[in-house]
Amino acid sequence: MKRVPRPVFFIVALLILFFTFTSIFGIKGKNGDNPVTYLKGVGDIRWGIDINGGVEATFTPATSQKATKQQMDSAESTIKQRLIGENITDYEVYTDYNHSRIIVRFPWKNDEKDFDPQKAISELSATAVVTFREGKEYTTQSTGADGNPVYKTPKGVTASSVILKGSDIVSATPQMTTNQTTGRAAYVVSLKLSDSGTKKFADATKRLKNQIISIWMDDVMISYPTVEEEITNGECQIDGGSQGFTAAEASSLANKINAGALPFKLTTTSYGVLSPVLGKSSLSAMKLAGIIAFCLVGLFMILFFRLPGVVAVISLLGQVGLSFAAVSGYFPFLNSFTLTLPGFAGIILSIGMGVDANIITATRIREELWTGKPLDSAISKGDQNSFSAIFDGNITVIIVAIILMLVFGPKNILSYWFGASTTGSIYSFGYTLLIGIIGNFLFGVLTTRLMTKSLSQFSFARSKWLYGGPSEKDKTALKGGAAV
Repeated sequence: MKRVPRPVFFIVALLILFFTFTSIFGIKGKNGDNPVTYLKGVGDIRWGIDINGGVEATFTPATSQKATKQQMDSAESTIKQRLIGENITDYEVYTDYNHSRIIVRFPWKNDEKDFDPQKAISELSATAVVTFREGKEYTTQSTGADGNPVYKTPKGVTASSVILKGSDIVSATPQMTTNQTTGRAAYVVSLKLSDSGTKKFADATKRLKNQIISIWMDDVMISYPTVEEEITNGECQIDGGSQGFTAAEASSLANKINAGALPFKLTTTSYGVLSPVLGKSSLSAMKLAGIIAFCLVGLFMILFFRLPGVVAVISLLGQVGLSFAAVSGYFPFLNSFTLTLPGFAGIILSIGMGVDANIITATRIREELWTGKPLDSAISKGDQNSFSAIFDGNITVIIVAIILMLVFGPKNILSYWFGASTTGSIYSFGYTLLIGIIGNFLFGVLTTRLMTKSLSQFSFARSKWLYGGPSEKDKTALKGGAAV
């Protein structure tokens, strides 16, 4: 067995405990009289409608003319884009084309105090602003709810050089064409510009040939195609680059661009407050039950597996911390995430699998010790024998979690089969389950083994009994039995 230095146990254990503590409680301070959050904790999590309640609103076009289906689809796309931009995945959006209305339901913010539904929906109903800009310089980058990067706030030349506005666009239409290079069918977004837009776009494409013109919706970059040739007739195609568009991606981009050219503003015709299915008291009960369950599981691990049980409890704390950090916005590259009751269940399930991974490893080590192997050899062999079982079980769950996120996530690949009302909650379950299983590999496999090997280098921890092996009394009994 490759020896791990003794200090590694204390370094890893202290890092895990610090990470778990800060991911749960966060780190906050004050800048004068203003509160400042340095690291977000559980208190910054945005809970879903089922736990915290939310808002229901009905939007209609502020015009006497009946909106077309394309215009309603564009308005719906705008609302969804803004919800996803706020990392709100537990939402429901229904479009009634017959009565030209859009019904939206979404949860309150985590720090909501006024619970004013009119204030909560004001940003959703504002007219979208779409701009075409030179280059793709941005101020901040984060990860969206669908796992893709989100670029926000133009800067530099991108901020100062606006080529087209929404009013310069007549229409954006998803189409299927044939790729001239491969001969295969490809999806594109066809743009048609107004007279004023045609002149401005011709000048820009002549100047920026082989350079990027980015497309922004409000403060978020939604596409950044490269100019291949000068376009003078006011019609062009966005082809999605080397990867190409899927049908859903082409339709989504077209709807977003059309949203910036909507001839109307959305008005709120009715709104109300949604009561939580569970409520804060149930959330408190879940938290208490989780703490009690963790303590009982930790006690079981220590009593039955002794020293590996202690190591397992420390690793499980790290896994719990990672699960909460991934939804609270603790990491700068992962924004806060709407946590629903199924999402909470995903965390619990993944922790259960983390316990299982530690039990498998500790059991394999114990079995090797009872065959008479030396301690170092038994730990090494136990780690090797347990990995395949842990890997097989976890990789299967990872595949299932990814499928759930793809099917029920913001892209809604198959939501027309299962219903839009289930989208946010099941996506939340898949997301927390995936994060938990990743944490299982990181803490249940990597840190557990590092700490166990490091701890075994101390003289006080060299007894096989501490790892579930036979004690001196057991050895004597075994020898006596062999002599009979």
